[in-house]
Amino acid sequence: MKMKILMIYPEIPMTYWGFKYILKMVGRKSAFPPLGLMTVAALLPAEYDVTIVDMNAQILRERDIERADLVFISAMIIQKDSFDEVVKLCTKLGRTVVAGGPYPTGSHAGITGVDHFVLGEAEATLPRFLRDYENGVPERMYTSAERPDIRQTPVPRFDLIKHSRYTTMSIQYSRGCPFNCEFCDIIELFGRVPRTKDPEQFLAEMDALYSTGYRGPLFIVDDNFIGNKKNVKKLLPAIARWQRERKYPYMILTEASINMADDEELMDMMVDAGFNKVFIGIETPVEESLALSHKTQNMKVSMLESVERIQRKGMEVTAGFILGFDSDPEDVFDRQIEFIRRSGIPVAMVGLLTALPNTQLYRRLESENRIIMEASGNNTHDLLMNFTPAMDMDKLVRGYRRVLSTIYSPHEYFNRCLTLMERMPKGRVGRGAFSFWTILLVVRIFLSSVIRQTLSNYGSHYIGFLRRAVKLKPGMLPKAVKTALFGHHFFRMTREIVAVDEFTAALEKIRRSLRARIERVSFDRLEDIVKDVISLDHGVLEKTLVSSLQKKYRKLHENFRSNVEEPVTNLVEEFRVYVDKVAQNIKNIEEKFSGGGKSIDELKEYCLALKAGARKKYRYINREFFRGYMNGMLELFDSHIDRIIRELDSRRGLAE
Repeated sequence: MKMKILMIYPEIPMTYWGFKYILKMVGRKSAFPPLGLMTVAALLPAEYDVTIVDMNAQILRERDIERADLVFISAMIIQKDSFDEVVKLCTKLGRTVVAGGPYPTGSHAGITGVDHFVLGEAEATLPRFLRDYENGVPERMYTSAERPDIRQTPVPRFDLIKHSRYTTMSIQYSRGCPFNCEFCDIIELFGRVPRTKDPEQFLAEMDALYSTGYRGPLFIVDDNFIGNKKNVKKLLPAIARWQRERKYPYMILTEASINMADDEELMDMMVDAGFNKVFIGIETPVEESLALSHKTQNMKVSMLESVERIQRKGMEVTAGFILGFDSDPEDVFDRQIEFIRRSGIPVAMVGLLTALPNTQLYRRLESENRIIMEASGNNTHDLLMNFTPAMDMDKLVRGYRRVLSTIYSPHEYFNRCLTLMERMPKGRVGRGAFSFWTILLVVRIFLSSVIRQTLSNYGSHYIGFLRRAVKLKPGMLPKAVKTALFGHHFFRMTREIVAVDEFTAALEKIRRSLRARIERVSFDRLEDIVKDVISLDHGVLEKTLVSSLQKKYRKLHENFRSNVEEPVTNLVEEFRVYVDKVAQNIKNIEEKFSGGGKSIDELKEYCLALKAGARKKYRYINREFFRGYMNGMLELFDSHIDRIIRELDSRRGLAE
């Protein structure tokens, strides 16, 4: 009987760089497939029955888990919430869970529910686990310091996923990076000596993908594709020949360091092989911050000139930028905006610095007692940094949001697109990858863009951009439409983040007002307590403010509502403190009564009036997100008052 293995890739939450607002418009479920799991699947014995469920592209059902003998799960840190839910479900259904990948490798000490950890690179640890498991003596933890020879890594199991669910397929050439960036976990996972596959091996993987019928964008997932330039220059001519023989079925994109711009031969070879996009970690224009983070390779060149040289060769540059370095000056936000504006980089991935586990940065900050919590991995709108930054946290977050709001305004974004198009040479963009399905996709992108964006609130900017793009380079209209569609995602994401910010600010206004009230609450008379509770709508629970909050909440996308849970919880905690303090004041007044039926009746009457008055006065908050939170507060208030009334009735009974 075959061993049945279910491999699960957890859900990635909404982020700037997940492009979920585009996916539905172009008929796709996710941007990239889980290449790591497809590679691990190829390492399993041929007689195993393997299934992959990518939760970003399909629904995980309980019956999928129940059919499996073993469940393998891999995740990045940003997927940890979904990871935890999957593990709980597998435990509930009585299935053995085997975990690996970046998140378990870096954070396994804090993960519960997993039966076996197979960490690091699977080529080094998976065979030992499989041998022990088949012999009935599996250990809980498998690790290895070995850097395996990836020339022995088999072709990924492309047959285990449906490529029609993804915008881009993935393949790997190398592991490791020669640089030593303080914040990067790649060198911790894969080392500083880049290991590469042989050209023949890499082409065999391209053949395997080609045989599935896929045509279109192909992402070489290496964290630094040019880490070993000598070997890369042997590979690129082979890719170029392969592409020419098949009329360029793939438009290739990858990640590389900025020093590629100093090598004309390398860039020409990449363009000839069909590369049309490259991601570069620029991080910051502040040299002090580059030096602090050991990103010295970016200090040896003019980064703006380097970006332009790459663009003029025919490759679009996307780039990563970071805010929150200890040496960032007060004007870092303006400097980032200006650099991005001049660079002609439409897709500028700006995020707050995160201290990932097992990095030099994490170890340094830990030694300085600055680590606050585990990183979420989502540094674009989950803006709770996991360490104490040198700059004031509120100032840093405000500045970060200003950067995003600026660079992803329609005016700024479309101007960067035009700068890019002006620099790109004619005849290179969009070459190859033509098939019935890719042409159909291009048509769908065009129609989706025109219909959705023309009628949007930035429609005039969109039409003006297309008009200028056609005038600038008519042959690049498809490129213009595609970049405009990416803009739609960024504009909407920015609006959502700003909406969360405004909503959170409104909650904070209520919380501060309530905190000030709590600090001065000290009543000796019941009528003062009643007056204060009934007058909370002045300066705290103002009806217009609450109504505004309800509207803001309804406008929040469901994927962003979790981002306001903490500020709501903080506000509710303040209300709890207020209610407890009011109840304690009533209790203190009650204890001062030495007896006498009239006094007890008077106190009870005030309590009943207080309870009824609060319910009637604040019934308008019992809706939307306030329903569960604030209704609970009213129930807490009622319970305090009811307890006091019972004590009063008991006291009167004793007096009688």
